[in-house]
Amino acid sequence: MRITTLSGGVGGARFIRGLRRHLDRLPGGPGDHEVTVIGNTGDDITLWGLRVCPDLDTLLYTLGGGIHEGQGWGRAEESHRIQAELAAYGAKPQWFGLGDLDLATHIVRSQWLGQGLTLSEVTARLASRWGLPDQGLTLLPMSDDPVETHVVVDDPEADGGQRAIHFQEWWVRMQASVPASRFVAVGMDRATAAPGVLEAIRTADVVILPPSNPVVSLGIILGVPGVRDALRGTAAPVVGVSPLVGGAPVRGHADACLSAIGVEATAGAVGDLFADFLDGWLVDPGDAPPGSAAGSSRTPGGLRLTAWDRPLLMPDVASATELAGAAYDLALSLRPT
Repeated sequence: MRITTLSGGVGGARFIRGLRRHLDRLPGGPGDHEVTVIGNTGDDITLWGLRVCPDLDTLLYTLGGGIHEGQGWGRAEESHRIQAELAAYGAKPQWFGLGDLDLATHIVRSQWLGQGLTLSEVTARLASRWGLPDQGLTLLPMSDDPVETHVVVDDPEADGGQRAIHFQEWWVRMQASVPASRFVAVGMDRATAAPGVLEAIRTADVVILPPSNPVVSLGIILGVPGVRDALRGTAAPVVGVSPLVGGAPVRGHADACLSAIGVEATAGAVGDLFADFLDGWLVDPGDAPPGSAAGSSRTPGGLRLTAWDRPLLMPDVASATELAGAAYDLALSLRPT
């Protein structure tokens, strides 16, 4: 089986780790299933001259066994001596924390990019260091071209009463507390899908959208030319897992992102963002319409909803494995006989 996933950071990484565990338990054992992960690079930012790819790094560390489990991002057993020294020099910004082990990733990535390697080639080298190929995992950036998500916010002192800031400043420093007027994917007009991305979607046996931010993670990946068309055209069933539980994100600020694009923070409304290519949408039992039987309810856009028999939560690897298994089984049930 060839499974392709589109993923943001923490939620997607935990889900895919669970998916890998689920697949390894199936008849045939490890190695009989290949998982390709298409990672969001719209969160990427350059800090202190280094190229930082937060979602790709979270995927690498989580799938490679080096993640800080409590945070869901960054390295385990991390130290911050370099960050402290930068602060002593007055170097800014200080609102984006990078640990010493994490900095090694950004240093080598920036060095290889400077030597002329593409982001795909660099990511493949990093994935080998973390043992992803040995697990049957392939990590692809959505594009080799730089794309950065910016957020337009109101500012009475700026020309036109608005200004654009990098997504990371809005997300990390401001904690999405300032209402966003809109999101702009800078560089998307010049971007193309990275090698292997469209093929991974078109030739997949199953495509899964893990519970990632629908606007600034999945939405950015879908903005890469050709990706959405490939999802519409693939013969594989495409299923997604709602990132909302009871109308609220499990983590992060997805509700603030949905508000900015005028979409209600409900599982059905979020599913309808992808209704042109989704075959199934796994939702929390509390988010299914009252009285509807599992699999029989529909969103206003006509998307089939399937309620899981427990909350869509992943507090540990075991629960992530069960959730990923439910999404995988839903996809298999939608395959043509």
